[in-house]
Amino acid sequence: MCTSRKIIWTLAVLSALQVGVGVSSIALGTLELLRSPAGDMLPVWSGVCFLLCGLCGMLCARKRSGLVMIVFTACCICALIGGILNVQFLRTRALHPPRLASLALTCLGMCCCTLSTWLTCRLASTEQRRMFLERDLSLHHSVEMTEKQEAPDKFGMPHATYNGRTPPP
Repeated sequence: MCTSRKIIWTLAVLSALQVGVGVSSIALGTLELLRSPAGDMLPVWSGVCFLLCGLCGMLCARKRSGLVMIVFTACCICALIGGILNVQFLRTRALHPPRLASLALTCLGMCCCTLSTWLTCRLASTEQRRMFLERDLSLHHSVEMTEKQEAPDKFGMPHATYNGRTPPP
């Protein structure tokens, strides 16, 4: 079974790879636009999606809150949609080397997004289990601490005390 630390490191590596794919895709799309003004902007937009997804993934690996995990999963889904659209539009055009490179980057980014989404679900599951165990141990400890103790008052009458304090009459 994978530990939380391994999942976090794998998620951080995949997020760094997504950032690299995003920057490369943006650069490749920009070069293609400069080469032919009639080029499309889709590689740039899918690169932006991959870049944002990678940055959210790095944040998710650093700060493992539920909200960050949900935002990262949503970014991964948006990047997958952008990647699918990019593949569909690139498939209909003549493939020359820059478009083939863009297609390869998009496929790599889509694989990273799919794996990152799966890892985020695993991370959320392990964090939920960890929080449950912490709460269970904390509850067990608080039950032990609040056991009733019989303590006599100043007149010798026994009174129930909780954690050394007598409740008001």
